[in-house]
Amino acid sequence: MVPAQATPEGRADPDPGDGTTGLPADAAGADAHAESAIARLYGEPLLHLPTDLYIPPDALEIFLDAFEGPLDLLLYLIRKQNFNILDIPMAQVTLQYLEYVEQIRKSNLELAAEYLLMAAVLIEIKSRMLLPKRVDTLVEEAEDPRAELVRRLLDYEQIKLAAQQLGALPQLDRDFVRPQLHIEQALGPIWPQVDPHDLQRAWMDVLRRAKLTQHHRIGREELSVREHMSAILRTLQSARFVEFSELFGGQASVPVVVVHFVAMLELAKETLIEITQAEPFAPIYVRLAYSPA
Repeated sequence: MVPAQATPEGRADPDPGDGTTGLPADAAGADAHAESAIARLYGEPLLHLPTDLYIPPDALEIFLDAFEGPLDLLLYLIRKQNFNILDIPMAQVTLQYLEYVEQIRKSNLELAAEYLLMAAVLIEIKSRMLLPKRVDTLVEEAEDPRAELVRRLLDYEQIKLAAQQLGALPQLDRDFVRPQLHIEQALGPIWPQVDPHDLQRAWMDVLRRAKLTQHHRIGREELSVREHMSAILRTLQSARFVEFSELFGGQASVPVVVVHFVAMLELAKETLIEITQAEPFAPIYVRLAYSPA
């Protein structure tokens, strides 16, 4: 047995047990087992895998669901680096695309099949761009190999944006629920209560319709155009100019106004009065006709 060692403070240092740590040999062994454990089950270290443990093949499968297809991935690479979609740098985009496809291929070969097809299309477009252009004035300039891919990307982006806008609309059973109200129907009819104001409005409506059926009697009134002509001449003798509307200021009814207007026209026809206007849309004035002395 190794004797206890004295510490600078004068206390006895306990026996380290294994000669390396200050813990007893049992505690040091427990820590070593805990560090080498591959897992913990209910807080206890698990040193060996159970022999009857079954792990399904798809349990550790990686799902790359960030992109919905090759076009989605290609559009992401273009938009992320602010490339002009009408002038795609095929070499750089193709390299990045192949790196991503390689990651997919390692985890799921079936998922990478359609991505590999798009990679082949990108490589084919890049190879066509590397071919020397034929110099011939009689042959029209060939179409850009990227044109078809750009068209597909633009159509896909437009449809994707429309789908996002549709998905943002409120949907039944996702954003709201339809309320349900159960009403118990009685066997006997239940008549609604009549409001006094509704009864009053119904009575006023009956009176209004009754007034529409009343007879209108027209009385005959004798009016003289000559008398109105004389009245107009008397009015004009007291003023040099009289505005047109002032000649009808004292008239009471429509028939009287009509006869008064006819009388004014008769005076103008006989050149007894003059109707003048300084400019278009200016006030109209009436005066006695000028007669030389």
